[in-house]
Amino acid sequence: MATTKKAKSKAKTINTEEILNDYKLGWESRHASLMGRKEVFMGKAKFGIFGDGKELAQLAMAKAFKAGDFRSGYYRDQTFMFAIGELTVQQYFAQLYAHANVEADPASAGRLMNGHFATRMLDEAGQYVELSKSKNSTADVSPTAAQMPRLLGLAFASKLFRNNDALQEEEFQKYSIKGNEVAFGTIGNASTSEGMFYETINAAGVLQVPMLISVWDDAYGISVPQEYHTTKGSISEVLAGFQRDKNKDGYEIFVVKGWDYNALLDTYKKASEVSRNEHVPTMVHVVEMTQPQGHSTSGSHERYKSKERLEWEAEYDCLLQFRKYILSEGIAKEAELDEIEENAKKNAKEAKDAAWKAFIGEIKDEQQESLDLLKAFQEESSNPDAIAEIIKELKAEMNPLKLHTIKAAKKALRYDRGSELDSRNKLKSWLQASMQEHEDEYSSHLYSQSDKAALNVDVVPVVYDEDADKVDGREVLQACFDAALTRDPRVFALGEDVGKIGDVNQAFAGLQEKYGEIRVMDTGIRETTIIGQGIGAALRGLRPIAEIQYLDYLLYALQTLSDDLACLQYRTRGGQKAPLIIRTRGHRLEGVWHSGSPMGMILHSLRGINVLVPRNMTQAAGFYNTMLQSDEPALIIECLNGYRLKESMPSNIGEFTVPLGQPETIREGDDITVVTYGSMCRVVGEAARQLEEVGVSVEIIDVQTLLPFDVDHQIVESVKKTNKIVFADEDVPGGASAFMMQKVLEEQKAYRYLDAQPLTISSKEHRPAYGSDGDYFSKPNPEVIFEKLYGMMHEYAPDNFPEI
Repeated sequence: MATTKKAKSKAKTINTEEILNDYKLGWESRHASLMGRKEVFMGKAKFGIFGDGKELAQLAMAKAFKAGDFRSGYYRDQTFMFAIGELTVQQYFAQLYAHANVEADPASAGRLMNGHFATRMLDEAGQYVELSKSKNSTADVSPTAAQMPRLLGLAFASKLFRNNDALQEEEFQKYSIKGNEVAFGTIGNASTSEGMFYETINAAGVLQVPMLISVWDDAYGISVPQEYHTTKGSISEVLAGFQRDKNKDGYEIFVVKGWDYNALLDTYKKASEVSRNEHVPTMVHVVEMTQPQGHSTSGSHERYKSKERLEWEAEYDCLLQFRKYILSEGIAKEAELDEIEENAKKNAKEAKDAAWKAFIGEIKDEQQESLDLLKAFQEESSNPDAIAEIIKELKAEMNPLKLHTIKAAKKALRYDRGSELDSRNKLKSWLQASMQEHEDEYSSHLYSQSDKAALNVDVVPVVYDEDADKVDGREVLQACFDAALTRDPRVFALGEDVGKIGDVNQAFAGLQEKYGEIRVMDTGIRETTIIGQGIGAALRGLRPIAEIQYLDYLLYALQTLSDDLACLQYRTRGGQKAPLIIRTRGHRLEGVWHSGSPMGMILHSLRGINVLVPRNMTQAAGFYNTMLQSDEPALIIECLNGYRLKESMPSNIGEFTVPLGQPETIREGDDITVVTYGSMCRVVGEAARQLEEVGVSVEIIDVQTLLPFDVDHQIVESVKKTNKIVFADEDVPGGASAFMMQKVLEEQKAYRYLDAQPLTISSKEHRPAYGSDGDYFSKPNPEVIFEKLYGMMHEYAPDNFPEI
C-alpha cells in the first residue's frame, strides 16, 4: 500500500496567492455550511446537509481535476464544486431554498435538496455541450453509494475513447480527447459498507479504468462509529489486496490525513497522474477528517461523540490546521488571515442574502398578484368576510411559498360558485396560468423534451423482399445489432456472456469476432455495475446496450435504474441525459427465477425509462433502431420463448423503426377487446382461435409499449365497437393489468362504452413453479383465457352462449 507522507516540497510549487485563495475559499465554504444550518432552523429551508470539515481535501482534489474530467460524488462536495468554478455560493443557497429556477440553481432547478451537485451538460436544445472542454459533475443522488455504479461507467468511457480509434475522429472530440479524462468519485467512509461500493471497486480493478475514488473518513456514519462499519476500521486496509504490483494489475492506494495541506496536494497529484496516464484506478483514503456540525440538521453530533473525540475534532479541524501551517511557514500573518476569514464570512452572507432575495422575490411577486385579485373578488363576492379571512391568512405567512398562494386562490374560488363575476373569472384564469407554470417547474423533463425524444423518431415501416428468408428470431436481432455496430462507432454492447459466445440466445453470435472486444464485451456477474457502466458511458455521449441476462435479475440493479437513470433528466431539469438501452428477456421459460414478469414493479419504479415489450424479435429490432436514434433510455424486454421461432428477415433491418406508444391490432374481432403484450400475444391468440369455433369474435391489441402507453388513445376505439374489454398479462394480480385498466377505463374513459364488467387475467400470486406443468398452472393458458372470455359472453348473452 502506498501511503503518502508530508511533502513540504509540493507547497513550494504553489505561490502565496494561491495558498491564501485556498484559505479564503475554504472559509467561504465553511461559513456557507454554518449559515445554511441556521437557515433551516429559521424555517427558511426544509433540510440541510453540509460539507464542513472536508474543505482542505476537496481543495486539493480540485487542483487535480482538469477540463474533460467527470465527478460522481455525494452531498458533502460543496468546496470542490466551488474550487473548480462550477458552483457559486449564491447557487448553493438557491438550492437550499429550493429555488425552482434553472438560472438560480443550475444543478436541479430546485428539485433536489441541498448538496446535490451537477453541471449542465446539455444546451437548451438538449444537445451535448463540449464535454471535453468542461469540468463536469454528474447529478448526485442521495442513496448512499448509489453514485458508484455510474462512476465506473464514466471511467470506462475513457477506456473506450482511448482504445477505439473511430472515437478519436474530430466529430467525437466534444466528448473526449483520446480518453485522457479521469472520473473522480467521492464517498463517505460509512457508505463503503454498501454492496454497490464493493461491486464497483472490483469491476474497476478488473477493467483497469481511470477512476480516482476518494473516501472522506470522519470515523462515523451518522451516529455509528467506524468499528461497526468496516473490518479493521479502515477501508484502505480492507482493500489492501487490491494494491497492484509489478506482476498483477490492481489499484494504487493512498492514505492521507485530511488536515495535512502539503500531503493532500502531493497525494492528489500522484493519484490523478497514475489514473490519467496509465489508466489505472486509484483510491485516496482521506483519514482524520472532522464533521463539525454533525451529519445534518436532523440532529446534533454531541449526542453520540465522546468528549475526547469532540476535543480532538476541535483541534484537528482542517481549516484551523491550515491556518497553523500558513503561520508556521510565514506565508501570512495572523492579522491577514483574520481579515481573510472576515471577508469570507461577509462574502458568504452576501451570497446567501442575494439567493434569498431572488427566491422570495419571485414568490412575493406571485403572492401580490393573487392578493390584488383576491381583493377585487372580495369586493364583488357575496362572501366578503370569508375571502377577507383567506387574504389575512395569506398575508400572515412569515416565509411564504407558492403553495400558500395557490391554496388561497383555490379556497376563494369555492365561493360564489356558478357566478360570472368578472373578478372571479380573472382569479380563475390567473390560477390556471399559475398552475401551468408550476407544472413546468416541478413536473417537466421526466422524458426528453428535445427533438430527439423517442416519440419524435420518424416511423420507417418494415420492408420484406418477396422471397424473404425465414430465420430464427434471434437471427433478426443479430442482423439488427450488426447494422447498428456498423452504423455508429459509439454503439457497444456489454453483459454476461454477450461477447465470446454471443449471448445465451445467440443474438450477438459472431459480432465480437467482427468488431472486437471493445465493442461487444463480456462482463462479470454484476448486474448493478453493468447498468452503471451503461449509465456513465451514455452520460458521456456513447450509445451502450447493456444486457441483464434475465428479467428476474433486474432486481439487482433496480435501485440504480430507479434512483439514477429513471430520474436523471427530471432531477436536472433537462441538464443531463443518459440514453442507455437495457436489453433483457423475460416471461415464459422455466421456474421461479427464469420466467418472471414483474411488470408492475417495473412500471412503478422506472418512470422516466421507456418500457418496451415486443411480441417477437422483429418488433424488438424495430425498437432498438428507434431508441438508437432517440436520446432517452429504454428497457427492452424480449420474449424468452421467441428466439427459435421463425420470422421473415426484413430487407431494411437497420433502418425500420417501431413507434413508441402505438398499439397494434393483431387480430380483428367484434365481440371482446383483449389488451395484452409480449408472449401473451401468442397465448391469447390461441385462445381466440378456439373461441372462434364457438362463435366468439375476439379483437387482440398488442400494446407494444407499456411506457409510454397508447398515446393516441386507440384502444378506446376498439371498445366502442366491442363494448367489452379484457386485460391479459403475466404479472401478478394488480400489476400491469391494473395499470392498463386505469389507462384505458379512466384516462381514455372507455367505461362509457362497456356492456359488461371489465376483466383482468393475470398470473397467480406466486412465482411460476418449475416445468411445463408449473408454467401451465401458474400463468394464464389458452384454456383459462377461453373460459374467462366465454364466461363474459355467457353473462352478456346467456341464450347464445350457454354455460359450459
